[in-house]
Amino acid sequence: MRTLKKSIWSYMYKVTFALVSVILISITALNIANEQSRAQGTADKIFEQMNKMLEENHIIDAAGEIVSGTHPQYYGYSFDSGEQMNYFKPMLKDKSLKMVQDIEPNTAEHKLMQYSAMWNSTGEFIVEAGIEPVNVSKVTEKNELPYIFSQLCVNPDTSYFAVNAETEKIVGATDTELVGMDMKKIGLNTEKIHSTKGFSGMINGKRSYIVFKKVADNYIGVAVTSKALYERIPLNMLYLAVCLVLIALALFKAVTRYLDREVVQKIGEVNGKLHKITMGDLNVKIDVHSSREFFELSRYINEMLQSLLVNDRKMTYVLGKTDMHIGVYEYNRQMKRVRFTGDVLQILKTGTEAAWKLPSDWEDFKKYIRTMQKEPVAGENEIFAVGNGKYLKIEEIQEGEEIFGVITDVTEEIRKRREIEYQRDHDQLTGLFNRTGRDTRVSKKLEECREPYYCAAVMVDADGLKMVNDTYGHENGDEYLKRIAEMLKQEAGENSILCRQGGDEFTLFYYKYGKEALVQKIEALKALQSGQKVRLRDGLTVDLRFSMGSSMAYGAVDYDKMYREADEKMYEDKRMRKKLAEETNTIES
Repeated sequence: MRTLKKSIWSYMYKVTFALVSVILISITALNIANEQSRAQGTADKIFEQMNKMLEENHIIDAAGEIVSGTHPQYYGYSFDSGEQMNYFKPMLKDKSLKMVQDIEPNTAEHKLMQYSAMWNSTGEFIVEAGIEPVNVSKVTEKNELPYIFSQLCVNPDTSYFAVNAETEKIVGATDTELVGMDMKKIGLNTEKIHSTKGFSGMINGKRSYIVFKKVADNYIGVAVTSKALYERIPLNMLYLAVCLVLIALALFKAVTRYLDREVVQKIGEVNGKLHKITMGDLNVKIDVHSSREFFELSRYINEMLQSLLVNDRKMTYVLGKTDMHIGVYEYNRQMKRVRFTGDVLQILKTGTEAAWKLPSDWEDFKKYIRTMQKEPVAGENEIFAVGNGKYLKIEEIQEGEEIFGVITDVTEEIRKRREIEYQRDHDQLTGLFNRTGRDTRVSKKLEECREPYYCAAVMVDADGLKMVNDTYGHENGDEYLKRIAEMLKQEAGENSILCRQGGDEFTLFYYKYGKEALVQKIEALKALQSGQKVRLRDGLTVDLRFSMGSSMAYGAVDYDKMYREADEKMYEDKRMRKKLAEETNTIES
């Protein structure tokens, strides 16, 4: 990410470049418009003079023959055609001559005219202009005839055209090769030459600025190449650009230097102190008075720091008013100290020395918290056993480098919950699982009943319970059931779930056994069905007898089906044992 200083410099560069560019483009456009206006004015002046004073205008080639001009009927006349035209014949040998003839009849129509002639600047042709006697005095007084010829002949980048209004043919041009051509072939059209305003176009492949005006029966046009018309603009723009750049650089330097001193450096000062605050030093005071805005920023930050300190005390006070033991801590990996409420030390049960050390270094504090998290409680979310029967819930949220944690002493909550769960899942008389507890745990262990393991369901029914109750009382009947439960618990062993299903019925579920080992377990149970004595209250001793049935399965099992089969076998065993007992009693009697 760029610094503020670089952002300001970049922005100033862009603004400066944009302003200089806009100014240069605007002035360039004005210069172009000004040059076009000047060209228009010069052309208008030429047209005005030609309209007033030049009745005739002829182009004469290097052989002395008229090849173009305002009067097509004169084409073909030469310096040898008559005395009046022969006057200019010396010009064929000396191209430096500029000749003005006295008033005399012209060769073609014997009309009184005064002619002037001179070579064009490249020496390719002679330009001859004729005026009637009535305009001679005006031209002489204003000395404008030489000016007109200089405009017509001096500049090679300026071309002149005469286009007949009816035929649209070029009847005269400084480039004699164009005479007789249709004006459209050189890039002109009727709509443009009818306009009194100048226009840009291509004339014989050259980009030019062109002005036309109707004089008598012809349209007289002046075309100046863009190169000649705008030749002064690039140099002028260069001088202007250098001046603007120098001014912009000076202004840029002054503005950025001021911003650096009064804004960037002050922000750096504020950032430095904010960094100290993030490192845990809440006693830092920010005092920047270079401007009203910085003064207010300093005041707001200082007020925020004060409110943080007050909030810590308020949070400790509020949490202390609750029945729950909750502590809150916070630290940043970029800062050294740890901020926490007073209850944190009480919950962690740290001594005085540890209490002084914990807030001073977040790494030591983190290590201490991790030691508290070594023994997570199974089935619980973020609850840890920390010794001496104490349980803590430690929750942390991390956002970047910020760590926010809450420590809650949940010892009493865990104790009460486990007591409720025990009462829910256990038989109060025998301490064995009840039906709810059995079903919950068996459903979890069924996942382990897969090949190559065997599982078994065993049903046990206490025989003689009714006789004990009737003969010795229900308290001894309960004692009788407890002794049976203890015997079954002793025999059950590993990978088993023992349950008092209700009344005098017990269930036993074996899982994850090999076939031989499981058969041995069941046979061992059967061996306990006879020859066992149980001591009741008051020193009474009775025979301990029970009926049982079992069902084994390999791999995946159907839990309900197994218990139904075991239950059926248990009742079958009970009938056989009862029958055997009756036969034994008959023999004895």
